[in-house]
Amino acid sequence: MAWYIIHTFTGHENKVKLSIERRAQAQGLASKFYRILVVTEDEITSARGGKKQIRKQKVFPGYVFIDMDLDDETRFLVRNTSGVTGFVGPDKQPQALLPSEIKHILDQADGDEPLISVIWNIGDIVKITNGPFADFQGTIEEVSIPKEEIRVLISLFGRDTPVTLGFGDIEKVAY
Repeated sequence: MAWYIIHTFTGHENKVKLSIERRAQAQGLASKFYRILVVTEDEITSARGGKKQIRKQKVFPGYVFIDMDLDDETRFLVRNTSGVTGFVGPDKQPQALLPSEIKHILDQADGDEPLISVIWNIGDIVKITNGPFADFQGTIEEVSIPKEEIRVLISLFGRDTPVTLGFGDIEKVAY
């Protein structure tokens, strides 16, 4: 039993995972597949109307991690699953991951608290969508993930004024 990585078409990771699980069950090989993993994290974004949205974002787009017993049957099943382009390794041959390599990924996937990624960074220019400063543009000065707040500097009466807003009260300005 070892962990392997397969490369898939981007956006087909969950379909490939389900397909491998179903095919393994149908062919009586389910006992050789211990775990199939698509690593995701929660990303906080804002939507119109000032509501906070949390969406699942793939950490490794185009890759699926499989803990399995590798033999000719399991290799054939994985390689011939629709959406799989091959194993990650030299010449697309399966190469087992070292325990130290997979440990960080499993800690991330199995954590009690979901990882949260915020799409805003210090220095980003944003537009305020709600509240008394709606339609003002400003620059992000500070991001507080635990409080789900952002401090934005807006120009008010010719001076930079800090305003604290919720994640759902701003949107990125596209240039």
